[in-house]
Amino acid sequence: MKKITLLVALLAVSCFTVFAQPGKKIKWSRDGRAILKAEPMGITAVPLSGAEPAVIVPSEKYTLRGAGKALEIRDFSFSADEKKLLLYTDAKKVWRYETRGNYWLLDLTTGKLQEIGKARAASSLMFAKLSPDGSKVAYVSDHNLYVEDLATGAAKALTTNGTRRFINGTFDWAYEEEFGCRDGFRWSPDGKSIAYWQIDATKIRDFLMINNTDSIYSFNVPVEYPVAGESPSACRIGVVDIATGNTRWMDVPGDQQQHYIPRMEWVPGKKQLIIQQLNRKQNQSKIMLCDATNGKVHTLYEEKDSAWIDVKSRWDDDNIAGWDFLRNGKEFIWVSEQDGWRHLYSISMETGKATLLTPGDYDVITISKIDEAGGQIWFTASPDNPVQEYLYRVPLTGGKATRITPADQPGSHEYSISPYSNWAVHSFSNACMYPVSENVELPAHKSSAEVAQALRQSVDGGKCLDYFEVQTADGISIGGWMRKPKNFDPNKKYPIVFYVYGEPAGATTRDVAGAGRNYLYDGDMAADGYIYASLDNRGTPLPKGRYWRKSIYRKVGVLNARDQAQAAQALMKKYAFIDPARTAVWGWSGGGSMTLNLMFQYPEIYKTGIAIAAVGNQLTYDNIYQERYMGLPEENREDFIKGSPVTYAQNLQGNLLYIHGTGDDNVHYQNAEMLLNELIRYNKQIQFMAYPNRTHSISEGDGTFTHLSTLYTKYLREHCEPGGK
Repeated sequence: MKKITLLVALLAVSCFTVFAQPGKKIKWSRDGRAILKAEPMGITAVPLSGAEPAVIVPSEKYTLRGAGKALEIRDFSFSADEKKLLLYTDAKKVWRYETRGNYWLLDLTTGKLQEIGKARAASSLMFAKLSPDGSKVAYVSDHNLYVEDLATGAAKALTTNGTRRFINGTFDWAYEEEFGCRDGFRWSPDGKSIAYWQIDATKIRDFLMINNTDSIYSFNVPVEYPVAGESPSACRIGVVDIATGNTRWMDVPGDQQQHYIPRMEWVPGKKQLIIQQLNRKQNQSKIMLCDATNGKVHTLYEEKDSAWIDVKSRWDDDNIAGWDFLRNGKEFIWVSEQDGWRHLYSISMETGKATLLTPGDYDVITISKIDEAGGQIWFTASPDNPVQEYLYRVPLTGGKATRITPADQPGSHEYSISPYSNWAVHSFSNACMYPVSENVELPAHKSSAEVAQALRQSVDGGKCLDYFEVQTADGISIGGWMRKPKNFDPNKKYPIVFYVYGEPAGATTRDVAGAGRNYLYDGDMAADGYIYASLDNRGTPLPKGRYWRKSIYRKVGVLNARDQAQAAQALMKKYAFIDPARTAVWGWSGGGSMTLNLMFQYPEIYKTGIAIAAVGNQLTYDNIYQERYMGLPEENREDFIKGSPVTYAQNLQGNLLYIHGTGDDNVHYQNAEMLLNELIRYNKQIQFMAYPNRTHSISEGDGTFTHLSTLYTKYLREHCEPGGK
């Protein structure tokens, strides 16, 4: 149900917020002055100073004897002493990302190249990691955890009970999709044991997708998928001794099927784990310390929220792994909204006391770097404009934040900061310019000539979009953008097309490259005479404070649709050049749901809708997402019904195009058929397109995107006539 991010959508059809995956993160040299990349000529160090790149591991070193070319590297990592190089190749998808493949180990001292997991099936290894001393490698294959001695090549199964529905060292569908959890094991600091997750999905019902296209006889594709109202997979944490193969389970309190453990790491230098436990409603978070030698557990820090508590991927670059320890593990950095804003806190490992580090009426968006040696934390925020993002820093002891991003660069900024915080890879864009990437020294942040040039060449001098705010009838200030037609004449009336999402998983109005551009439209909307617009309602994850984000709790499909509809009315009242008779709306996934709710609940406003891969019935969607934002159906089922488009299908008056992939493992195709049944019941005529065996992104198969774009464009032009009148 995640959104299609505007920038990603320009490049390829996607359907969810991007999570960390192999090869995505920047790899830094040990001195922090160069970026390491896998190039055709070998592993290369690219200095941030602009000096010539240097090949540090020639590709000949990992070319198999008799092979015509080197291994094609998908990802790589060095041992701590940089004497060994672990290579990841032949990657295959596991639902979203290419997290299984083959691994090779190159000994840089001897030149020996060996395949890891030779006895396992091809491309079946996941998340291989070298031990702290570089003598062993551990990995997951076919839902079991293995360790391999690099000197002898002997592999040992640390678990043997793994199946598709009993999972060791990785996760089930829901944990992966909603928490970003994929890599499910951690080497101990001394390399003598491994902590890992075990997920028991045997009590979870399979959702059976039907594949009608890959054989003459159709067959089922099962997915362990707990829907809203169903208990999640049972989860527990074990520590396996490498020498004996025995696992000690941590005595985490509570029913294993009524809580989640989305985070687990080793405490530095100790035989102790630190975990985060969320209750099933995800409104109570406990940080627990687990003694790895005896399994005893005690709670260090606890937090509650009347709505929900976000996990680390929300504020740490979509990365669920890692723990931000300080002072050799005596404290750690945490993020909380307990004072009404998303702020950084220091938590004592001894007492659990939380100390606020970033006071003020603003939200921390992401943590960019915690620099203990330099005594500072680098993070992004935008106190004055919620659709933009800038780099700030604050002392580790807390205090007033200082902006680092230059004031003459309005827009959205991302930073990957080097290990010593002296350099950063800086990416910058706004709605009127394409992304620019540069290397900057910190804290001076002297930008390159390319950035200055890009700013000078901004579309229409930075006026390609109109950003605005309108006041709704409920007194809520709603912001958005509008792209006007070319050769705009304010005395004419133009059709308006709203792009919507409106749920807590994403915002559509950020000032980034791609805003105002409709990648599905085959042509130029502005040239054809359309106004293109988007609004962000309450509940979207803009940095506007806790109330803004969490006022949608138990009101998804109701409050967000009301905000959108009232804001659209206010916009049309404000601007006489908008033609109320030609008002269209479209969205994908959660945006598809919003489109349906707007068409059904506010038919007097929206005349044409295009909904793609929509959740028509909230009770069909996975429990982690839906229960986080809506509560438990057994307690407030009526809220799920009120927020579901199927409840209002009988009210359709306008033109509707509905599109869904029959192989969608995320928002199941059953949503389409449930919706169609309601429309049939009330003789509501629509145009419907099913894409056989396509997933949530509707991107598979020859010609798919061209067909989808053509369908979308043709329908919009026919039912929402372009041009000024």
